[in-house]
Formats: sequence, structure tokens, C-alpha cells
Amino acid sequence: MKYMILTNGSQQDYDGMAGKSTDKPAWKPEEFGAMVEFMTAFNKSLEESGELVETRGLAGPVHTRRVTGLKDGVPVVTDGPYAETQEVLAGYWIVEVDSFDRATEIAGRLCRCPGPAHVGETAYIDVRPLQEAAGDML
Repeated sequence: MKYMILTNGSQQDYDGMAGKSTDKPAWKPEEFGAMVEFMTAFNKSLEESGELVETRGLAGPVHTRRVTGLKDGVPVVTDGPYAETQEVLAGYWIVEVDSFDRATEIAGRLCRCPGPAHVGETAYIDVRPLQEAAGDML
């Protein structure tokens, strides 16, 4: 079965990784380098195990457009940036594994990703099964 492992962040998080201080300290270059090294090894291990279907990191919220409802029959489009504290999808992995427990185990490995302490204290990861057909919704 396929599962999506989702990580979240805010524009403030993206700014911190880019070395910009906000109300939280900016990432140091060595912290960012350690995160990149961890993610590279993490992704390689999933590729080698045959469990990785796809993974992507997403651009910051400042590069986002949100399309909501209709106003006078026209979709409403809002450009980013959003409030710095608003969390958005930051990246994802699609894995194909034997069980929800295995997908959760993989997600748990992401908790070991190095970075500033304030990031690890508030980070969370969602694991969701992918639906293969409309009948899976029932």
C-alpha cells in the first residue's frame, strides 16, 4: 500500500533555513548542511530499499497562490506570503510499504533530522494512506 509522509513549515521556517533571523534564530550554515546530508542519506536508503515512490520539497509559502471558492462566478486567487505562523505543506514522500506501521516507522526516522533545537521541538509529521480508487473513501 502507498502512504504519503508530510512535513510542514511556515514562511518563518523557510526564512530561518535561508539564514534570516525572525523571532527565532536563523539556521547556521553547518545546521543547514547537516540537514541536507541527513535528507540525502534518508532518501537514498528509501530508494535502496525499494520503498520510495517519490519525494519533493516545496518552495516557500511566499511563492504560493491559494485558489478559494467563487466570487461572482470567478475563482478567488490570493498570492502569498501568508502570515509567518501559518503552516503549510513543506515537503512529502510517497512510500510503498507493507503496512501503516512501516510508513509510521519511516516517518519516525525523520525526527532524527538535525537542525536548531527550536525546530525539532515544534516539528510534526503526518502519515496518510493514499487512496487508489474512489471506493477507498467509503
